[in-house]
Formats: sequence, structure tokens, C-alpha cells
Amino acid sequence: MDALLKYYSRRDVQKAIFESSINREIAVKFGEKGFGKRPDILQYENDVYELAKQGATSFNISEERWKNPLSLKTGMNRKQLDNLRTAWDLLIDIDGEFEYSKIAAYLIVEALKFNNITSHSIKFSGNRGFHIALPFETFPKTLNQIETKLLFPESAKIIVGYLKSMIKDHLLEMLLEKDNKIKDPFSMVDVDTVAISSRHMFRAPYSFNEKSGLISIPIRNKDILNFDRENAKLENVKTDIKFLDLENANASESPRLIIQAYDWYHKVIKHEEINETKIMKKDFEKPQNVLNEKYFPPCIKNGLLGLDDGKKRFLFILMNFLKNTGYDYEEIKNFTLNWNKKNKEPLRENYIVAQLNWHKRQNQNILPQNCPKDKENLGNNSDNIYVDIGICKPDNLCRLIKNPVNYAIRKSRMKSN
Repeated sequence: MDALLKYYSRRDVQKAIFESSINREIAVKFGEKGFGKRPDILQYENDVYELAKQGATSFNISEERWKNPLSLKTGMNRKQLDNLRTAWDLLIDIDGEFEYSKIAAYLIVEALKFNNITSHSIKFSGNRGFHIALPFETFPKTLNQIETKLLFPESAKIIVGYLKSMIKDHLLEMLLEKDNKIKDPFSMVDVDTVAISSRHMFRAPYSFNEKSGLISIPIRNKDILNFDRENAKLENVKTDIKFLDLENANASESPRLIIQAYDWYHKVIKHEEINETKIMKKDFEKPQNVLNEKYFPPCIKNGLLGLDDGKKRFLFILMNFLKNTGYDYEEIKNFTLNWNKKNKEPLRENYIVAQLNWHKRQNQNILPQNCPKDKENLGNNSDNIYVDIGICKPDNLCRLIKNPVNYAIRKSRMKSN
């Protein structure tokens, strides 16, 4: 802690963290004690050092910018958040095995360049991944006659989804050079769209990462593939690169990216959603009553024991599963919050609430991902999320079904007959 306190005593570090927090909500982590109060802000550069003296270990900032971050409250509805939001920055969160993350980050930057983007920033997350950001100032003030500041998180999700689709084949090709058994590149490195939600936070540039003991440092495009984590050690950090440089953002460079992203969304995703809805209506009839936990499949039961990794992905699975097995939103909220307490490092409650609010806004229920096709040899299913997280432990009934929801419904009917 002495070394960390000395680090946060540096005026250049204080300045960099403070500037990144302007007009944003912050969350301060105090080591194993967890996070401080929310909402919170930094008023002065020296607040960084003063909080460090009180035991602060890291600083997190919001993707969104606000008129008054201290006016934020848990449970605000969409209209209230829209009225407070002044802007949002596009954040692309890449996480996975470190060498794979470098490749994904490099390809995302290349995809941005292809779409004429030059105002992006990139930083090492401090552990295994990278954050790539595009400032709000690069976007037009309106999209389809709607203020762009109101189009969060939908537009951000569409843009990140489009960029993922752009790099998928190239990423697979480059990852196969390291492991020839990979089928789905995004099972090995995650470009997170689930995390794009209101009041979601990310580690501030030049902030400490408790898991690794390293600093989340900005880097240059040309250094991505050769980035060395040694550069992120406390004693090696230089604050000569700015993350999210708002002053030098080019306001005219984003139209191509936005047009291409929305074209992709309407041609590909909307079509898939329609087909998925038809399939769901055909194959599944939502139960009238809540299905008891005793009918849950092994993968869900295993995940409910608590996880070290894959918590956000499992949360998305769990919410979809519960929606399709008769649970209402209040029950889902209580269920997921209780599950979260079992995790070694729990997710922030605000994150869970934000994900639940996203699910509420969806017009149709979406099934969780299907089970692995080859249940006899799980090693042949590296692209399956249940296998990747380590919760797929098939029983005899698993071998007869294709989706966790199908398992629960079928098992409940077997018991009732």
C-alpha cells in the first residue's frame, strides 16, 4: 500500500485521473472493503490522493456524462436518465487471455480505421484486456432527427456489434495460429456488449487494478501487439498519453461508421431476431407458474453456486432463463441479487439492476444460448458459453434436450405426470 499511496501522490497521476472524471459519475474502490458510496464525483485533483490516504485503491468512471452526477439515483427510469445525460462515449471492452485480447484490440482499431475513425483511444485494462473508446464529440448531434445523447445504450450496442462482426473472421484466422481447435473466436476473447448499459463504469485511465497490481495505462495504436505488461507496473508508469481526448476529437469522421453499423443491424440482427422469435414460439410454451429450482438444469445450478470468472455472461443467461421459466421481474431481481452474494467478487448491484432494466425493455423473450451439440465430448464445444464458463456437467436428461429452458419445462412435466 505504501507504493500505491506514493503512486497516487504524483501530481501528474492525480491530474490524469481527475480530468478523465469531469462530468462523470465515479466509483471508488477501497480494496477488499469494496466500493464507496454512489453517486460520487471528484471535485479537485488532490481528491485522488486524499482518497488514497483513506484506503482507496482504484477509481472507476461512467461511460456517460451528466449535468450533475450527484443527482443520479438507483432505480431511475429511462426518461429521468435521459434528462440528466449530456453525452456518452463509446467504450469497447475487450477481455480474455492476454495474447488473444491484444489481437482483438488490434483488429478493432483496424476496423475503426477502415471506417475513417482516428479520434479513438486505447488503454490496457490493468489485467487481461483493453478498453477502446471513441468520444461523443465525433458523433453528429442528431441521428434520424433524435438527439444522439438520447440513443444510449442502443446505438453503442449496435456500433460495437457491427465492429465485432467485422473482425470475427480475421480474429478466428489469427487465433487459429495459436490454437487450431478454436471454432468461435468470441468464446476465447470477449468483446462485451452486455456491459454497455446506463451508469456502467470502467476503470479510469492511470488507475490501479487490484487483481493484477498493474496500472490501466493508455497506449498508442502501433504498440498494441507488442504491448508488455511490465510497462504497467507502478514504477514504470508515464502519463504522456491521454485517454479520450475530447478537445482533439474530429466531429466529421463518424458518419460512415454509424451508417454501416445501422445497415448491418437492420439487415442481419433484425432478421435474426424475427427468426429467433418464430423458433421460440414454435418450440417453447412459457410455463404459467414459476418453475421450482429443483427442475433447473445442471448448468444453471452450477452457475448459481457462485463463479470466479464469467459472471456477466452467466447473469445474461440467468435472466433469460428465469424470464422463460415463469419468474416476474421482481423475482428475477431478488434471485440474481442473492446469487451475486455467492460470487467471490460480486458484481455491482447497479450493474445487475441496469441489466434487468434492459431486459424489461425488450419486446420479446429471448432464450439463453443452446446447449453444446456434442455432449459426449465437451472439449469439442469450445465455442459454447456453458462449456467456456465451466458449468456444463450434463446428466441423462441433458442428452435429450437442446436448451436449458427446455430442460426445466420437460423435467417439471415429467414430475407432474
